[in-house]
Amino acid sequence: MTTKAASLLTADDLLRLYSEGVRGELIRGELSETMPTGQEHGEVVMNLGLLLGNFIKPQGLGRLMGSDTGVLLERGPDTVREPDVAFISAERLPTGVRVRGYSEVVPDLVVEVVSPGDGREEVYDKARMWISHGARMVWVADPDTHTVEVHEPSAPLATLEESDTLSGGDVLPGFSCPVRDVFDL
Repeated sequence: MTTKAASLLTADDLLRLYSEGVRGELIRGELSETMPTGQEHGEVVMNLGLLLGNFIKPQGLGRLMGSDTGVLLERGPDTVREPDVAFISAERLPTGVRVRGYSEVVPDLVVEVVSPGDGREEVYDKARMWISHGARMVWVADPDTHTVEVHEPSAPLATLEESDTLSGGDVLPGFSCPVRDVFDL
């Protein structure tokens, strides 16, 4: 007899599967496979990566990671999520420290770009999951509406339009950019 607990995957299983060509996240031990999301999604991810990188790297503020980076959020059963873009401050994870495998440090800032086929509730739940595990800010960029939702633990949800300015707040003081630049408008 096989029990559900025996069939749950671990973070180590997920790393092994990735080397075999399986791509996905682990949600409480269950594999959620992901597929390529298309050019528009990739362009928005790169726009945000460049905007953030041009601010973070010259100042040595910390680490900036892309979507292949897994973050281990829970153990027993394991949860490994894959943010589209993530920032971890140098205070929380010094830049000289090598991290093999999945990071166990929850990012200060997580960026999720809405993929084709993502449901609104699914994206909201993912943003709230990041917050519940310690992310200080989550941006959800929607290429269809040209908006960015800003999720923070102790603030109401804010939705920024393309004419608004996106700010790093307390997470990245001094960072700002027009929302339109996120979507290269």
